[in-house]
Amino acid sequence: MSSINYSDKIPNNVNLSEDRTLQRALEQWQPNYLEWWNDMGPDGSQNSEVYLRTAVSVDPQGWAQFGHVKMPDYRWGIFLNPGEQDRKIHFGDHKGEAAWQDIPGEYRANLRRIIVTQGDTEPASVEQQRHLGQTAPSLYDLRNLYQVNVEEGRHLWAMVYLLHKYFGRDGREEGEALLQRRSGQADNPRILQAFNEATPDWLSLFMFTYFTDRDGKFQLCALAESSFDPLARTTKFMLTEEAHHMFVGESGISRIIARTCAAMNELKTDDTVRLRAAGVIDLPTLQRYLNFHFSVTIDLFGADESSNAAIFY
Repeated sequence: MSSINYSDKIPNNVNLSEDRTLQRALEQWQPNYLEWWNDMGPDGSQNSEVYLRTAVSVDPQGWAQFGHVKMPDYRWGIFLNPGEQDRKIHFGDHKGEAAWQDIPGEYRANLRRIIVTQGDTEPASVEQQRHLGQTAPSLYDLRNLYQVNVEEGRHLWAMVYLLHKYFGRDGREEGEALLQRRSGQADNPRILQAFNEATPDWLSLFMFTYFTDRDGKFQLCALAESSFDPLARTTKFMLTEEAHHMFVGESGISRIIARTCAAMNELKTDDTVRLRAAGVIDLPTLQRYLNFHFSVTIDLFGADESSNAAIFY
């Protein structure tokens, strides 16, 4: 189960070729996905060879293979962590029962909404970051950005697979809608407000990957405990990549602060005009960005008093 079949049109480790109906549905979705990637993916870089990491299996030994690839040719696919035998539900009304391999009717609507909301964040962040390649501070940063982008693309594939396989026609329609919404668009925006904010510069990207991806990791960790086993297995594999997304933010902000503090010591000043003239980002500006991204991210956890929270508890 851990190896990935790359000879299939859609690379996967879920024996997709044995489910012809599902395979056909996903093969119909694939060109629409590629059209979305060409329209909304990294701007002006579709023909560049990028040094990227690709998953070759889902066990710790083999999930990363490095090589040059054009991003539209990246081998997106469907990779689930191996199933845990006799996995049990660990909490709630069904504690102690066998984890669900299919969805109980009474939880169908809630689970669909959770999967769609998670799925919607993945293409949204690619859309938010699509122009950043034009202003990358270094080749190292550019490669990190593109690695994050292709992984967000594959995380979208993971959610669309669940929608197609377990939710029938509803799921297929939701899969189409995931490619139709656009980050920040007035009439058809992304579901969560944090994913409709602009990411116009690299300081925004570093704050986004520091704070918002931290919320993403929190959500994925929660979903990795899901009673619905295929969702748990999907998100467990996604978590192997989320750590790198957070590293991009943490290391980026650390480098900026270190450079600013070095300039403050060198020039013996905290005057914002002199520091900007010296080519660094002053601390008050950093604080403003931090305040904005922190509060946008806190919004993702929902309201203190929430009917959803009440239902799920």
